[in-house]
Amino acid sequence: MIELKNISFSYGAAFDVLQDISLKVGRGEFVGILGPNGSGKTTLLKLISGSLSPKSGAVLIGGRDLRASHHRERARFISVVPQESAIPFSFSALEVVLMGRAPYLPLFGFEKDEDVAVALAAMEVTDVAALAARNVQDLSGGERQRVIVARALAQEPKLFLLDEPTTYLDIGHQMDLYRIVKKKNKEEGLTVVTVLHDINLASTFCDRIVFLKNGTVVADGTPRDVVKYALIKDVFDTEVYVGINDLTGMPYYVPFAEK
Repeated sequence: MIELKNISFSYGAAFDVLQDISLKVGRGEFVGILGPNGSGKTTLLKLISGSLSPKSGAVLIGGRDLRASHHRERARFISVVPQESAIPFSFSALEVVLMGRAPYLPLFGFEKDEDVAVALAAMEVTDVAALAARNVQDLSGGERQRVIVARALAQEPKLFLLDEPTTYLDIGHQMDLYRIVKKKNKEEGLTVVTVLHDINLASTFCDRIVFLKNGTVVADGTPRDVVKYALIKDVFDTEVYVGINDLTGMPYYVPFAEK
């Protein structure tokens, strides 16, 4: 699904934010990108989405160079849930979700019944169908974020990109959001790449975890392979305890202060 070939990127500074990164993501995988602030996580996601172009190297999606695709074609294949979505006008929740159908509409065209059906189905999946007529400005943070996820799902993508979508959500809403995404991943083979800060969320939901540090990949493997004391201490430069969750069998971490 995704192949990054020797990607480097710079925002015009003297150094590269990302340096010579090569990475593959298979169809139907659920991959988490983790690392400290400034390690290049969001930049990497923007390169995969096509909103940024690499300084060197190539981004291939489905075996095709991303630069060769038109933005409307790209939007039918890739959808993005940003860390924070500003919705400045008083749209209803349904109107916001219908924005996800834009790549399928003719210029200055209007939604058809089938577009509304797709949008409503996405709202059912994300448990916001009852909010369809509500002003999105009046929704809670968790409700609004689920509406944004529904909008992205309404694009009917093959590749789903999420950039720290749970930053402003409590743990209950964090779990709800990732359960929704995992369900689509498992049942429909949706390929998912998500940027996270929470290692425990990544260990719970991701098939693979990629750790970035200083713009390079320092580890890539299953949660059992990479959620290790020495690696986390090195990547984040902090002391942690790593154990195994008795209920799931997956590794988890707890940070602690040195005595």
